[in-house]
Amino acid sequence: MNPSSLSFMFLSLCTLFSATSVSSSTSISYSPHCASTVPMSTPTTQSTTILPYLRPVLSDYTGGDRILHNDSNISSEFSLESEKKYFWFIPIPNIFETNTSGVYKIEANLLFPGNHRRSHSLRFGFHGFWSRYSGKLCMVGSASWYSNKGNLINLDAVLKLNYPMDLTIFSGLITGKLESLASLNDPYYFEPISLLEYVSSSNYQYTLVSGEFNSDCRGGIDIPKSQSLVLNPGMLCSSMKIGQNEVFNLEYSNGSSSSKNCTPLGKDDNDELPSEMTLNAFQCSKEEHKVQFVIKFGSGYRYLSFDPTTTLVGEGLWDEKKNQLCIVACRFLNSTDSLDNAQVGDCSIRLSLRFPALWTITNRTSILGQIWTNKTANEAGYFNRITFRSRENSMTVVPGLRYEYTVTEKVGKLCPFNKQVIKKGNRYPKWKSSDLEFDVFVRDSMGNRARIQAMPNFFGDQNYALNQFPEVEEKATYRGPLNISYTILPYQNYPATLVISNWTLDISAEGLYDEETGRLCMVGCKKLSTIESTDCELLLKFQFPPVNTKEAGIITGSIESMREKTDPLYFKHLQITGWVFYREEAIRSVQRLDWEIMMVSISNTLACVFVGLQIFYVKRNPQVLPFASLFMLVILTLGHMVTLVLNFEALFLGNHKRNNVLLGSQGWLEVNEVIVRAVTMVAFLLQLRLLQLAFSARLGDENQKGIWVAEKKALFVSTTLYVSGLLLALFLNTRNLISYGGLILDGFLLPQILLNIFRISKENALSHPFYIGTTCVRLLPHVYDLYRAHNFARVHFDGAYLFANPYLDFYSLTWDVVISCGGVLFAVFIYLQQLFGGRCILGRRFREVEMYEKVPVITSEQ
Repeated sequence: MNPSSLSFMFLSLCTLFSATSVSSSTSISYSPHCASTVPMSTPTTQSTTILPYLRPVLSDYTGGDRILHNDSNISSEFSLESEKKYFWFIPIPNIFETNTSGVYKIEANLLFPGNHRRSHSLRFGFHGFWSRYSGKLCMVGSASWYSNKGNLINLDAVLKLNYPMDLTIFSGLITGKLESLASLNDPYYFEPISLLEYVSSSNYQYTLVSGEFNSDCRGGIDIPKSQSLVLNPGMLCSSMKIGQNEVFNLEYSNGSSSSKNCTPLGKDDNDELPSEMTLNAFQCSKEEHKVQFVIKFGSGYRYLSFDPTTTLVGEGLWDEKKNQLCIVACRFLNSTDSLDNAQVGDCSIRLSLRFPALWTITNRTSILGQIWTNKTANEAGYFNRITFRSRENSMTVVPGLRYEYTVTEKVGKLCPFNKQVIKKGNRYPKWKSSDLEFDVFVRDSMGNRARIQAMPNFFGDQNYALNQFPEVEEKATYRGPLNISYTILPYQNYPATLVISNWTLDISAEGLYDEETGRLCMVGCKKLSTIESTDCELLLKFQFPPVNTKEAGIITGSIESMREKTDPLYFKHLQITGWVFYREEAIRSVQRLDWEIMMVSISNTLACVFVGLQIFYVKRNPQVLPFASLFMLVILTLGHMVTLVLNFEALFLGNHKRNNVLLGSQGWLEVNEVIVRAVTMVAFLLQLRLLQLAFSARLGDENQKGIWVAEKKALFVSTTLYVSGLLLALFLNTRNLISYGGLILDGFLLPQILLNIFRISKENALSHPFYIGTTCVRLLPHVYDLYRAHNFARVHFDGAYLFANPYLDFYSLTWDVVISCGGVLFAVFIYLQQLFGGRCILGRRFREVEMYEKVPVITSEQ
């Protein structure tokens, strides 16, 4: 994690720890350990002075291996973001004045977050004194810690920091040390921990980019002003993407094969030259049009960690005369051997960057710049000028960016759009629509694949970043193909198995799109391994599915090399396929979700009503209670319980976190989650009450042994049928256990039907509203699924069903018809059984046996 990107977490921790007592540290005497740093003073009243809020930007520490479980011998290939060492120093806001002017009594927490070697965070609670004038801070306190034997002990420590009131680029570096108060041989002892933290605050004072600073930027890029975009100073802060790392590729001049006179890191050794640089604008002044930067150098992921030897801090100012940003950067000095003496200095490094005003297929750099030093070639730390350019062709939302099409005429010859046959009724994405942004899979002939994302850059002469969401309802349709340009990049965090020699799936393309046919044809340029080397002999073809299709929306296409097979840069045909989810479909999905939310609420409410009516019915007719199937009532009760405990947890809290962002239903779903859970809970409790009433009626009547025997027979037959069906379902690999459980719920009347048969019952054990209404509630999702299949496009992501979820039951055209007919048939059976007897639904032979058993036997005594 990067501390500069965790301000929200930091504020949360401040709020949490501000209410946390540090009483465990009050027993440690202050003066023996801190009197020489900040003498102890007597607290008087609570101060109105606010301790300066210093926001952490960078932090690092060394030492403390025993308690922090750090391993300095870890291989550099594992030194990723998760391996970073960082800490948070969190003062508690309320401070107290003392009888010494400028000295305040404060409390604070020092937190070392856990990592993969240390699962738990380590938190010290401190109290002490801070001198506003000297900036010195000394505190004593302790932390709870588990020893190697698992015993909970206290680690007593003293913390000394420099904590300035007013910040500049030089005073923003906080250094200090955390030391154990235990003796060296004490089991509570830990090694000293050196702390280094670079901070920022709202009262930061810019010192390097004031006065005649613009004269320091004369060594920058010397190009005509018209070739760079004009950036209004008021737009500076929004354009800098505060808190985000902008990644750049470094391009060294010829002859820079070693680090000597080439590296901006100030080291004259044989280390590998860094290939990447990141700029993180962590603070910006709208009034002064100035920016604070952290600048890191490295390769791969190494630049993500904080290494003082490869990190710079700087200040920037927009130069309106040249349309460029000028930055003065400083190094961290004296940090190699120990962090105690680290300081910011050697501010001889200069950077200038600009936003190019024109893009082409071969030049799409969003930000271009240079790094140099104002030192002479004979001075230590001098390096040759380095060019840097933004790694990704991200669209810079700066008005004025233009695009020049150079290969569209060639595309028109390669792709004869006029020969396409247009199918009547089909509509395709509009020319300026965001539906033209997509991500797909690329496969080669060997089955290897990778995932790529394609984003339009320009629609004709319109910048996509400034026109991302035009009205979908726009009726105007352009006749014939129109110019369009794309950037195609590998999908982030996707494990690709497709590797093509000498290049990655990083393509800039331009061509033609025909919204009448949904065809997109482009010529592309791919980057080769050699810097500034490209191959522009790529042909890309895509076919978008219709916007109004009810079938699966699949985009298809290909990437082909137009070179001869003998050419070293030739590669075999690559196939493209992937799902698309249009905005129009998203709007219809939101409408569908609204319907499903309403239907979930209605169906659960009706379930409560029908169970309530059954309870009211048996209260009026208690003699029928023993004849209700307990197994049937158990099935219904478990159905409500599973829905309550499992389904909605996954439905609302899990899968929809991702989908709500797309569909825009976050708040609506959260409100209905509470409503649906409440109604489901009521239905569960009512069903449980009905089960309890039926069970109590059975136990309270000793003359109901025959019903128990019939219940056991019904249970045996039902269980046999359920197990057989489950084995068949598993054999066919059709659905999971939850879906099969939904099928059992759909046929909830089966145990009651079997009980009536074995008991030869004619009692009206179930009220008509209960068994007919509950049947309708169970069959409603299947009826709706038939409607949904014919009126909405198929949903291509998990968790997008609030009603008739195919993962909770069997849903298809066949299953919907079969289950609906079966449910109606079971309800008819119950009606006939309660009217004519339990075996009336069987053949004549069984009905005669039922009548024989019902005839009373006349004895001789009578």
